[in-house]
Amino acid sequence: MTSLINRRCRGLIVSILLAFSNSAFAAVMDLRPGVTDISRRILQLHHFSLAICVVMAVLVFGAMFYSMYAHRRSKHPKPADFHESLLVEIIWTAVPVLILIGLAIPATSALREIEDNSNPDLTILITGSQWKWHYQYLDADFGYYSNMSTPAEQINNLEPKGRNYILEVDNALVLPTNKKVRFLTTSDDVIHSWWVPDFAVKQDAIPGYINEAWARIEVPGLFQGQCAELCGKDHAYMPIEVEVLPEEEFDQWILDQLLAIELASGQAVADRARTWTLAELMDIGQTVFIDNCATCHEADGSGQGSTYPALAGGEIPTGPMQTHIERVMSGSVDTEMQAWAPQLSDLELASVITYERNAFGNDLGDIVQPLTIFESR
Repeated sequence: MTSLINRRCRGLIVSILLAFSNSAFAAVMDLRPGVTDISRRILQLHHFSLAICVVMAVLVFGAMFYSMYAHRRSKHPKPADFHESLLVEIIWTAVPVLILIGLAIPATSALREIEDNSNPDLTILITGSQWKWHYQYLDADFGYYSNMSTPAEQINNLEPKGRNYILEVDNALVLPTNKKVRFLTTSDDVIHSWWVPDFAVKQDAIPGYINEAWARIEVPGLFQGQCAELCGKDHAYMPIEVEVLPEEEFDQWILDQLLAIELASGQAVADRARTWTLAELMDIGQTVFIDNCATCHEADGSGQGSTYPALAGGEIPTGPMQTHIERVMSGSVDTEMQAWAPQLSDLELASVITYERNAFGNDLGDIVQPLTIFESR
């Protein structure tokens, strides 16, 4: 009877281990192997630690259940009479110590390398704000914002969800392969956390502090992540998307971005030199409002309580023009109203302010020109 139970227990253990080793099961339940050397080392440490835990669990629970069965009262009504054993105490003290040392050595080595942010080939300053990321390429001296691009119709269940629902952005972070990239993370408002599982990078973005992390990505591709800190009501809508290019393509992409900035600067000058009509500004302003403001103030301007006040008949959009311009450009201290001056162009700011003063029944007839915004910066 005992031998039959032992055989069945061994068979169960083998079946469990085979299930865990199955690639389909591992793809769903295991950690990602990732695309960096660090991510694979972390996975190996996880497997090593898990294997030790499984072996120890089998031994400890096996001995316990065997003792409960083999030395039950009906079989041994009189308990054994013995005292402590120095050898046994040495063994059960030494074995855990050796196990901990065996775990500590590779873990410490990996942690030391994870924290080694020296000698990067590229440095990116990542700034979180509700609910978007700003990426600044410090070496090339340019940057841009990255916002979720999933349509509101999908979020409101008016259209079928896309394949990358709430994981897609308008401007992905672009990185090269085989270069050590240092990430500097901080925040404009509350605590965020920049997390890309395939890179094994998860670093908090804290206002007033700069944290560091790094990655050397070995293969090109598109990789996704999310803000991993509960940062407000739209925390779920703050995705991360990273496009990794071969080194030559990345170098060309940098040149293309610098050229685009020069062209945008020339376009901004042309926009300021032109006098825009109310209809033109309203059309552009509606798009800017839906993309950037409607999440808080609602598409119809009705707002959401005192935290996100209504714009329909609101104090700011129906009050003095300069006050409205300053509020949109500089934000509001101790509220979730962001400063939009660094994020939007002169034309976008002028059009959205014009839209807010003439939509939702406000109908003030006011027009703000891009030149006025430029002079207010």
